[in-house]
Amino acid sequence: MSLPARIVYKRRATITDLPLYYSGQLLKKLTKEKDFKKYYGELRGATLFLYKDDTQDTYTETLDLERLKSMELNSPYQRKEPTIFTLTLHTEEVQLKMENADTGEEWRGYILTVVKKQIPSKMQLLPGQMLLLQDALDQERRRTRACPALPPRPHFLLSAASSPTTPKDELDHCASELPACFLSVTRQEAEQMLEENPECGSIILRPSTVANNYALTLRQLTHSGPVIKNFRVTATNSGFVIELDTAVKVSSLDDVLQYFLEKTEYRLHPYMEFRPYDTRIDVSPAPKCISIASTTPKIVPKAQVAPMLHSQTKAELLPPPTKQQEDEYLVPEDQCPDVHNLKLVQMDGELREVLKLRRENLYTETDMMEATTKRNETTVKSHSGTAQWTTESAAE
Repeated sequence: MSLPARIVYKRRATITDLPLYYSGQLLKKLTKEKDFKKYYGELRGATLFLYKDDTQDTYTETLDLERLKSMELNSPYQRKEPTIFTLTLHTEEVQLKMENADTGEEWRGYILTVVKKQIPSKMQLLPGQMLLLQDALDQERRRTRACPALPPRPHFLLSAASSPTTPKDELDHCASELPACFLSVTRQEAEQMLEENPECGSIILRPSTVANNYALTLRQLTHSGPVIKNFRVTATNSGFVIELDTAVKVSSLDDVLQYFLEKTEYRLHPYMEFRPYDTRIDVSPAPKCISIASTTPKIVPKAQVAPMLHSQTKAELLPPPTKQQEDEYLVPEDQCPDVHNLKLVQMDGELREVLKLRRENLYTETDMMEATTKRNETTVKSHSGTAQWTTESAAE
């Protein structure tokens, strides 16, 4: 899944930190090569960045046009024919091919404008295209005034770079003094690491593809957003040289790192890979021959309940009073479990006695009521017989 064009453009602008003047499809090859390779090109500042396609956010290679010696058109301008330019640089010759002649004319106009700092004459462009070309020229002039081009390399660096190899003793000396932020990565890998892991740091020292050279990649926050820059560091017999506008000589790579930290007011930090700490201690299981917990079974005491006493009275349940001796030590009742159990037994016996008495009283009252009822019935019958006998006597 390709990234949106807005995200790709933002990443490219962050990596290059140069204004975009023109972009489009083109083909490129060296003069000694046979076939052209297709690229997506972006002219940012005076550098042509080449990508494999328009969805790639990291460039594949670049062409530095600051030292462009000449730009020749191999065939006359024809609208229906491809356009091929030969660019003579300070170290090589490169050919650029555009399928459309109009697109080729725009490429030629922008390249010559940013290199010569003036619009070439006899351009076959529309008025609107000329206005855009003038805007690019004004912007490039402001940029070069604010950021002048790097000076040529000092003569002692040129002599050091001409030697193809480095003595073994010097290599061992350099390797023994490598800072912790030195990583054996390429330029693209270093830029990607700084972009994806800003919390790990902002400076990476790395080897260069040029002999006797190192490189320093840093990610710096600006008002317009984060910017990635690359600096060249050359190893010499007496130390190292940081290739800036004014070359800076130091004695070790640690001094190189310290120089950049001081110049950025310690707002940058060396890149250190984040390694998380453990937050839990795991206890290994105990051997089988060792018992951690006690194997003695836990004994649960059984409840002791006194037998029910039906015929005993409260006086019988209470223990006989004992005479207290003066020198005898008395244990509080709340500290004697036997006294508490004894009280429970006494209360149970008392309760049962009360219930027994209530039942006896209830039965007695019931018997008395039944006896009264029988006496009343007997009295009524006797009165009825007496009245009947009196009536019969009177009749006679």
